[in-house]
Amino acid sequence: MSNSKLADIGIVGLAVMGENLVLNMESKGYTVAVFNRSIEKVDSFIAGRAKGKNIIGAHTVEELVKSLARPRKVMLMVKAGKPVDDFIELLLPYLEEGDIIIDGGNSHFPDSTRRTKYVESNGLLYIGTGVSGGEEGALKGPSIMPGGSPKAWEAVKPIFQSISAKVEDGSPCCDWVGENGAGHFVKMVHNGIEYGDMQLITESYQIMKDLLGMNADAIHEVFKTWNEGELDSYLIEITRDILAYKDEDGEPLVDKILDTAGQKGTGKWTAVSALDLGIPLTLIGEAVFARCLSSMKNERVEASKVFPNPQTKFEGNKKAFIADLEKALYASKLVSYAQGYLLMKAAAEEFGWKLNYGGIALMWRGGCIIRSVFLRKIKEAFDINPGLSNLLLDPFFKTKVQEAQESWRRVISTAVMNGIWVPAFSTALEYFDGFRNERLPANLLQAQRDYFGAHTYERVDKPRGEFFHTNWTGRGGTTASSTYNV
Repeated sequence: MSNSKLADIGIVGLAVMGENLVLNMESKGYTVAVFNRSIEKVDSFIAGRAKGKNIIGAHTVEELVKSLARPRKVMLMVKAGKPVDDFIELLLPYLEEGDIIIDGGNSHFPDSTRRTKYVESNGLLYIGTGVSGGEEGALKGPSIMPGGSPKAWEAVKPIFQSISAKVEDGSPCCDWVGENGAGHFVKMVHNGIEYGDMQLITESYQIMKDLLGMNADAIHEVFKTWNEGELDSYLIEITRDILAYKDEDGEPLVDKILDTAGQKGTGKWTAVSALDLGIPLTLIGEAVFARCLSSMKNERVEASKVFPNPQTKFEGNKKAFIADLEKALYASKLVSYAQGYLLMKAAAEEFGWKLNYGGIALMWRGGCIIRSVFLRKIKEAFDINPGLSNLLLDPFFKTKVQEAQESWRRVISTAVMNGIWVPAFSTALEYFDGFRNERLPANLLQAQRDYFGAHTYERVDKPRGEFFHTNWTGRGGTTASSTYNV
């Protein structure tokens, strides 16, 4: 060991995120011990980016643990899944009561719930924390969403809050989220919302490119303007910069990138959780499916030969339409966040978490991929009404959606009539229309269920909770099936 001073925290895993978090912590005055399964990584890091800094290299897990001050804090920055479980097993023999294991990877929240229980049963404490912001965020200040053993929070709070991003008044984009898997659940929803935001932005780009006939430079100018207003956000900002980036031949690089999108699974987890909890997370689900459809490149090329696109014709005022598009993007984005918050509320009820919804918006205000000025308004909405049932009902957002409605409908109908693909925009408006409808056709649906499966129904002229069955054909009996309500 190269240093007699005990380290404040240990980091396992020196990939990009791990290395940058180490350097971030050290720059805030902490001594950090590091370990990586391939020892060469440790040595090259110590001899390179970590040279001359308060960073201790360890060649074994035992050496790492011995270099830490009590209570020992070990943060795993390894691939989600089995590697996390493997390292927990490697660490347990060397740790003592009250020591803390932290998982800072993109773990699925049920795994964090299981690991919290397991590590606590061994007399230790556990934190599963979402870390967002990519490599730059990790180095300069990420958004950090910790959950797990509440007793562990006070020990890691100073480190986490000092390395996290800060908003204008200096508030850290990091606070305790809740027990067991709550931190990773909130990070998962963050990633789902990120999928939705990105899909809406790409649809806006497609509308301007294919309907309005604009080139990358002209679209760049629109995103540049949007980033100076209510849509000011990290994703709008990077879109602006991407559209201006030129390839070696001076042509826009974006036009040369193959149109097949990848994914790591967090958006899918969000959609699956929504199905499990019975929450209509339509926009994020559509964004996940949009990536799946994009990956079917060969089939799409074949289909394009069979089904040519309608002849696009836009004869309106381009400037006015772009103003409509901005409003449509804002309203659709709001629906995505409203749905994400409904999912968090349902999870809190299901798993017994006490989530601070305004605090979550604050955590997302800086450092993370979905950071935006928009989130300040969400925090204000929950500050005014902590029990807000749906963001669409907040007075500020209610006004914004009402103002955007005509623009929103114009954009989607024009796109649809011209064969422009707008799945996220469309599903956002469909959710809004369903949400604001006092009476949906589910009465007929429930009659159908009762007809073929005796699933029963409630009546508008009877109290809620009373269930009825009709012998629709005269051949059925009076026995009703049990019902399943999400």
